[in-house]
Amino acid sequence: ITHPRVGQQLELQCETTKEDTGVSWVRQDKGGTLHFIVFTSFLSKSTFAENLRGASARFEARKDSKFYQLVVKSFTTQDEGNYFCLMNSNQELYFSPGQPAFFPVTTTAAPTTAAPSNQHSITQTDPCPKSPDSETGKENFACDFFIWIPLSGACLLLLIALAITIVMCQRTRRRRCRCRR
Repeated sequence: ITHPRVGQQLELQCETTKEDTGVSWVRQDKGGTLHFIVFTSFLSKSTFAENLRGASARFEARKDSKFYQLVVKSFTTQDEGNYFCLMNSNQELYFSPGQPAFFPVTTTAAPTTAAPSNQHSITQTDPCPKSPDSETGKENFACDFFIWIPLSGACLLLLIALAITIVMCQRTRRRRCRCRR
């Protein structure tokens, strides 16, 4: 369930390739912070995070063969996020793909007719439109050259100034050395 309802039970499952390892469950909140929830050993013993008050009342963790489960007993806004299971095997840490669990976003429809107005407005467009990159999921910026051209020009000026300073210092040093002989 990627869009649970308030108070609904949420069950997440993780399958491991080995039966003799434990699994940790972690939640990444909307701000990107990771929150440890519970570690379940291969013997099915669960150890909940100390800083999660009442975690054993809010969550349930269990193991069945190679399957580890995390149950959020009554889903609330504080439980929203991406859930990951982690496995440590032979000093290597394995992360599952994130399992998103967020409340559905509610939107309100814009009015279909606009009220008449005597005011005039000017619509401004963003000179640097952002478009999502479909391959990487990152945003590419159409106006990168507005940043890089002045930056590279400033670097070139600094490099020229440094070269002139070095040449002048060498000439001054040569003159001082000739005078002392």
